[in-house]
Amino acid sequence: MNAPMPHNYGRGFPQAAQRSPATPRRGPPGPAGPAMPVAISQHPVPAQYIPPQRNMAHPNDVALRRSRKPTDRNIPDGIEEIVIGEGVQQYRNLRELEKRLDAAIVRKRLDIQDSISKTVKKYRTMRIWITNTVENQPWQNATSQNGSATNPGSGRYKVRIEGRLLDDNTDPTAPEDSDDEGDATQANGEAMDHDGKDGKKSGSKRSKQRFSHFVKSITVDFDKTSTANPEEIKTVNWTKPPLPANAVTLPPTADFDSLQFSRASQENLNVTVSLVRDETPERYKLSKELAEVLDVEEETRSGIVLGIWDYIRAMGLQEDEEKRLVRCDHRLRSIFGRDQMFFPQIPESIGPHTSSLDPIKLPYTIRVDEEFHKDPTPTVYDIQVAVEDPLRTKMLALTQNPQYTAGLRQISTLDDQVALIVQALTHSRAKHSFYTALSKDPATFVRRWVNSQRRDLETILGEATRGGGEDGTGPEFRRGGADGAWDTPVAREAVRYMLAKPEAMLR
Repeated sequence: MNAPMPHNYGRGFPQAAQRSPATPRRGPPGPAGPAMPVAISQHPVPAQYIPPQRNMAHPNDVALRRSRKPTDRNIPDGIEEIVIGEGVQQYRNLRELEKRLDAAIVRKRLDIQDSISKTVKKYRTMRIWITNTVENQPWQNATSQNGSATNPGSGRYKVRIEGRLLDDNTDPTAPEDSDDEGDATQANGEAMDHDGKDGKKSGSKRSKQRFSHFVKSITVDFDKTSTANPEEIKTVNWTKPPLPANAVTLPPTADFDSLQFSRASQENLNVTVSLVRDETPERYKLSKELAEVLDVEEETRSGIVLGIWDYIRAMGLQEDEEKRLVRCDHRLRSIFGRDQMFFPQIPESIGPHTSSLDPIKLPYTIRVDEEFHKDPTPTVYDIQVAVEDPLRTKMLALTQNPQYTAGLRQISTLDDQVALIVQALTHSRAKHSFYTALSKDPATFVRRWVNSQRRDLETILGEATRGGGEDGTGPEFRRGGADGAWDTPVAREAVRYMLAKPEAMLR
């Protein structure tokens, strides 16, 4: 008689679940009969039809391993009774110190982040020099080396606009190396020389933030005269190019301390240099009504909302039941035009009362006459510009320090090692309790241990009776509290392991 052929299943098809031979069959046994033939797969399943999940880790495996990872770093009770010395107490003291230290670090980091989020600006003085040089002017050609006038109508001038932040301890009256000339670049059809040689004088005294960092655009407007050529009084414009969102530094064409342009002219011209501020966050000019409430004439949007909120709380204008509803007094009524205002609507309602700041206007006269250039003197202006608080930069560097992240990873690794050591101590404590109870009353202990093992075997085989069997029906299992059987490390570990199982295993 031939031996029955074993079942052959395709790789992509799961086999049916098999019952353990130790599990008793439920219900009456079926009639004996010949074995049913089983079809044998003659063709292997192609690889493209094999489920890809077969070679992939189950998504619950990672969560299961994470749940089994020990996290308790507290030494269990009763260890100090069997440990020689004061190691357990010292460890607990270290744990308390660690908790206080962690709380202090978290509190300080939150304070730093809160300070960083508040845009505190400092104002420093920027000194701007405006000067011009000339070439090929009639009075220059008259005294040329060959004694004859050449190109009498080709007189030109070159204007230089330079700005630098004044140091806290120094107050220079003139720029260094003011005769250096930069390379010429084209902007809106006009030659603008960016001071490319400023690197020579970029020492430790120079601020990292250059003149172009503080302005969005520079415009030079010429006063119209009856004798001037239209090309000679054409407006000069420079606009800062838009920067990408992740840009850290300005491009070379937009990073300069001085700006130059040159044109042909043989007569003095009056110009106005307009500087549009570049601030982050941007400040706005307030209307008369809003300035009366905030007591300032220029403010950022966040500062406006915060100032209105402070005014509302100071005047007690909140409704008693709905705190977000504001009663408008005569000042707020002149701004919002209503008797009541929902506070979340205030940020979008202040738009009509804000406008862009007026540009800084610097008048200057381009001198091409001989008398002025015998002893040329630059025109100097001092303006206030907003700069970042240096303390904020240092705090930002602290929060982004890579050593902090590396330290956290090292601390996490040490915590995992401590948790493993505590787990080993817990197991050693259980072994110590086991052998201690065995040594005190071996007969009773072995009897209870055998009954417990039999109960576990019945539970595994599915033969345990409902209600707990012999040991499960005892009064100790029906009693709760701190001394009950359910408040033991073994019971807690069993419950934790059961809750950590995936849903598919619990069904």
